[in-house]
Order: sequence, then C-alpha cells, then structure tokens
Amino acid sequence: MGTITTANQPLMAVTAEQQFADSGQYLTFLLAGETYALGILNTKEIIDYGHLTEVPMMPDFVRGVINLRGRVVPVIDLSARFGKGNTAIAKRTGIVIVETEGGDGNSRQSIGIIVDAVNEVVDISRQDIEPPPSFGTGIRPDFISGMAKRDGRFIIMLDINRVLSVDEMAVLSKIA
Repeated sequence: MGTITTANQPLMAVTAEQQFADSGQYLTFLLAGETYALGILNTKEIIDYGHLTEVPMMPDFVRGVINLRGRVVPVIDLSARFGKGNTAIAKRTGIVIVETEGGDGNSRQSIGIIVDAVNEVVDISRQDIEPPPSFGTGIRPDFISGMAKRDGRFIIMLDINRVLSVDEMAVLSKIA
C-alpha cells in the first residue's frame, strides 16, 4: 500500500485494489472513422475476419454465424447495428468475440462484432470518463456508457449489454 504524506500527515492511503477499481482496461477499435471502446472483461478474443455462414430472414446487422471451436457464434455488423450501413471488409477488418448477459440475466452469450480495425488495450481512469451526450454521436444514446478523452480525441465507451441486447435483437429479427 502506498501512502501520500505532507508534513508527516497521511493524506490518503491507496491500495492496489483501489487503483484498479478507479481505472479500467478497455479494448479500443475503429468503426467508420470513430474510436470506440469495450470493457476488456467483456472481450473474450479477437479473430481475423473469415467466412461467415449467412442465416436467412435475419435483420441486416446480423451478418451470419461462425464456428468457433465447435460453438455457433452469431456475428453482428456493429456499423449496421448503429444504422450506418454495412462495414466494408478490408485487410484490417476483424471480429471481436464478446460475452454479454443472456435474456434471462443468468446466462452468458458469446457474440462476434465486426470492426474496421482493432487498436489497443488502454487504461482509462474513472475520472476521465464523462457521461454520454444526449445527442451528436450518431448512435443511440443508450448504447453509450460514457465518453473518454485520450490523446486529444474522444473515445466512445459502449454499453455492450445494451448494444447487443439478446432480447432486443430477437424482437428485431421477428420484425424482419
């Protein structure tokens, strides 16, 4: 434990656990020229974009499924989910496998999301995250958990359980 003192008076004691609680690690990625971030605890792995099996009668943002070590994993085009059209597949296009809460709140669901490029894992402290704006981001405000500033640019922090809500996507697939 580290202690900050002045004139032999302890101001505050900071444990490693408190430092970790006050900051978090986030995977940053590019999508349509914007930088987004997901909590690293939701991220399971990153794979190269490969062959998808299309599933008929799904919403436009569901690009298909992949076989991930014997498991069927749906793949969502995040750009299409945000209403910005389909992602153009390029050399750096990847699929980030994330784990979200299931519809019952107890189970976990693996879902792949297509991104233009994966950047890096960054540490962002809690005090550097501002509340999400109510307008101007081009995506639904409830998809955003906050905004962080890093190297003079904003990073849009996603609420992955809202973006990839299994219940909402099931309703949308029925409508489609």
